Amino acid sequence: MASAPEDPVLERYFKGHKAAITSVDFSPNGKQLATASWDTFLMLWNFRPQTRAFRYVGHKDVVTSVQFSPLGNLLASASRDRTVRLWTPDKRGKSSEFRAHTAPVRSVDFSADGQFLATASEDKSIKIWNMYRQRFLYSLYRHTHWVRCAKFSPDGRLIVSCSEDKTIKIWDTTSKQCVSNFTDSVGFANFVDFNPNGTCIASAGSDHTVKIWDIRVNKLLQHYQVHSCGVNCVSFHPSGNYLITASSDATLKILDLLEGRLIYTLQGHTGPVFTVSFSKGGELFSSGGADAQVLLWRTNFDELNCKDVIKRNLKRLHLDSPPHLLDIHPRIPHSHEEKIETVEINPKLEVMDLQTSTPPVVDVLSFDSTTTVSILEQRLTLTEDKLKDCLENQQKLCNAIQQKS
Repeated sequence: MASAPEDPVLERYFKGHKAAITSVDFSPNGKQLATASWDTFLMLWNFRPQTRAFRYVGHKDVVTSVQFSPLGNLLASASRDRTVRLWTPDKRGKSSEFRAHTAPVRSVDFSADGQFLATASEDKSIKIWNMYRQRFLYSLYRHTHWVRCAKFSPDGRLIVSCSEDKTIKIWDTTSKQCVSNFTDSVGFANFVDFNPNGTCIASAGSDHTVKIWDIRVNKLLQHYQVHSCGVNCVSFHPSGNYLITASSDATLKILDLLEGRLIYTLQGHTGPVFTVSFSKGGELFSSGGADAQVLLWRTNFDELNCKDVIKRNLKRLHLDSPPHLLDIHPRIPHSHEEKIETVEINPKLEVMDLQTSTPPVVDVLSFDSTTTVSILEQRLTLTEDKLKDCLENQQKLCNAIQQKS
């Protein structure tokens, strides 16, 4: 089936990582893409043709998460080496290393104002860092198993976290207390995030489900069962009307949240898809997975009125009345089975002139600030020792001259 003009299109894919892609994030200006991988590297891709890509070397184990700061002047990364790093996203790649977690770090997330960073770890804690002074502030402890993800709300007042203890917790950043708790009896959430207006959260379940929770009334609002394997990541479109999901069944799914329906199934990866993210403007999204490929997709959701999209896709949609995302008091959760007729897009079959980007890669080696300070101190100590030796030798020489005279 040929894609309609409004359908997502795979524009290009980037090759450079040597192992699975764990995380992707667009720069605020939409001109760059940062990726993290099992190969222990971060990579920074530029969308302009014939432009070099940068590979940042510093972590000593799998890099699990990467995110641009709101101003785009910093990149935060988390790793299984138990550290968090802040990088300057340029050819120098200067970085600072944060050590406070006692186990692998699973996620990083900047607050919308860029003042704080939240990190989630397998040490069962969430830690908050001050970005202005680049120092640790406090920890949040209530989870009883590995914390997989922690995200700030758009206004920064709340943090949502998910854990392998099968709970999703909402935290108040002022009181530093857990204020809401969602429990799942079947699986645990691999990933969780707020919608753009902060009224709902979406969870990506190990039990193959995607759930939308309304935090105003603390109830399940929508419940999708559209994947055949665990869901690893979700990303809200900036309008809040769409949600894209990435799964170990090798597909991406796009959900229309206003209508509560699955509208697209995207195939392009060979193997599990671990990460997906919309650009800040929503005109692009990127995905990565076990095949070590970074795919760049284009949509024009914003170019069409939502009703027009629904009208054009009416023949392929389920017509049962679903709960409405904007309802304050949700109706009964609507379970979505794979029976719904949706648009399936396989770019490897439909796109013959797909642009492949294998740009020249520049390795950027970076010492963290503490390492740099240590090296300077060592050099200073050596200089002082040499000076002492020189003074002692001069004193001995003077003493010998005096004795002879």
